[in-house]
Amino acid sequence: MSTSPLRLVFAGTPEFAARHLQALIDDGQHHIVAAYTQPDRPSGRGKKTQPSAVKQCATKAGIPVFQPINFREAADREILASHNADLMIVVAYGLLLPQSVLDIPRLGCVNVHGSLLPRWRGAAPIQRAIEAGDQETGVTIMQMDAGLDTGAMLSKISCSIGPTDSAADLLERLADLGGAGLIDTITALANGQARPEVQDNTLSNYAPKITKAEAEIDWRLDAMSVDRKIRAFIPFPICYTRFAASRPDERIKIWRAQAESKHAHGHTAGVIISADKAGILVACGDGCLRILELQMPGGKILAARDVLNSRAEQFAPGTCFANQGAV
Repeated sequence: MSTSPLRLVFAGTPEFAARHLQALIDDGQHHIVAAYTQPDRPSGRGKKTQPSAVKQCATKAGIPVFQPINFREAADREILASHNADLMIVVAYGLLLPQSVLDIPRLGCVNVHGSLLPRWRGAAPIQRAIEAGDQETGVTIMQMDAGLDTGAMLSKISCSIGPTDSAADLLERLADLGGAGLIDTITALANGQARPEVQDNTLSNYAPKITKAEAEIDWRLDAMSVDRKIRAFIPFPICYTRFAASRPDERIKIWRAQAESKHAHGHTAGVIISADKAGILVACGDGCLRILELQMPGGKILAARDVLNSRAEQFAPGTCFANQGAV
């Protein structure tokens, strides 16, 4: 069945959202009349003001960009209404839209969410799924309401979470799945064939935003939990550890590790058991974690064996890492 082109407004901010915008641009079935994104903010080491990934994508495609702080001002809602949009697509925009905004487009607003709802609602569903040890995740496209990821579901696409997957890996896969699923969902909405499914609120969990304060490793956790957290916090904010007795302010970032079930043989959690070409083996509350790639302060990401070439004494067996919250 052919679909009449819709007038779309797109709202999103990071690269994950930009991938969905690009999918709509490449598809070419509909007219994207405006793109909304967060105001330009400082980022990177130099803290230079940078446009969001969505703004860069929209600008390159010649799509008008709007960057209101929020929609509390009537003027901002009037501008949105002036686009005469049939549908508004929201992907990781960063704002909780009020009902007065959701009611503006003829077909309302739909959101692409990186979880098999209602499993993880909130800002960091992909990271929290890995951290919790979920074996499956996916993308849900839902009709938005005024709640936090509570709207009726229009489409769900699943994918497995592998034992070595990081949040960066899943973001890449889910962006591909979400883009294709979004195009199909828009077609169903345009043809009146969408079949919304109400969420079961009793199955929901909240996925709070990832903070830098969470990134320090607590070696008293079991090795599997530490490994999952390391993978969940890539590409941001990257888990780190510190030496307990020396250089307490130096953060050693851990980029890749492997949980091992072998017993720590009475070693205190955080103690380095061995350090060799196979990596740096650290005792956890249960089991051990082998650090495979790390980054010293101000340095590059290196394999553990390469770090040991010049820092073997620093990582000598018996050396202890600090636990989260320890001074």
